[in-house]
Amino acid sequence: MGERTPSGWEELTAADPNHSTWYVERFRALAAQGEDIVGEARLIDAMLGRGSRVLDAGCGPGRVGGYLHEAGHEVVGVDVDPVLIEAARTDYPGPTWLVGDLADMDLPGPGFDIIVCAGNVLTFVAPSTRAAVLSGFARHLAPGGRVVTGFGADRGYPFPEFLTDATIAGLHPDILLSTWDLRTFTDDADFLVAVFSRAD
Repeated sequence: MGERTPSGWEELTAADPNHSTWYVERFRALAAQGEDIVGEARLIDAMLGRGSRVLDAGCGPGRVGGYLHEAGHEVVGVDVDPVLIEAARTDYPGPTWLVGDLADMDLPGPGFDIIVCAGNVLTFVAPSTRAAVLSGFARHLAPGGRVVTGFGADRGYPFPEFLTDATIAGLHPDILLSTWDLRTFTDDADFLVAVFSRAD
């Protein structure tokens, strides 16, 4: 078996060992100042019935999954960074927070009603593992489940390439938006929020 390819996030934290702690404290400070750090989570909550099963893929320090847990959902969060997972466990107890690589994800139990992948996570995934990550999303969906991703342009993963990769992985694009507050996607948009279902 070949050597595992580190993600962009792992390369970033290897170059700056304090980056993860800075990231955690940044969002703690924003929350303390009353800033809205859960806009993505509100959209996801609106798409779900109470008690739904949610995967927060690339969960970071838990802001999205923590909100969804408080809203009454069963949440599993996965992130490659143990510092971020420890912060999630501290700040948002309740969900199941796991250290893991999205490319190797094999979670037990029933599929998820929604997989949310916010915060530019897909642009930090190693390019060689993008297909595996997206296929893993499709594989972990419950019947009728959806995948919702969001990331910015000019971050090394062109939107057309991503949409092609998602289609190959077995995901069908249902809705394309340019923001988490439901603004229409256009060809010159600098952000993409994509909602997929499994193409069975």
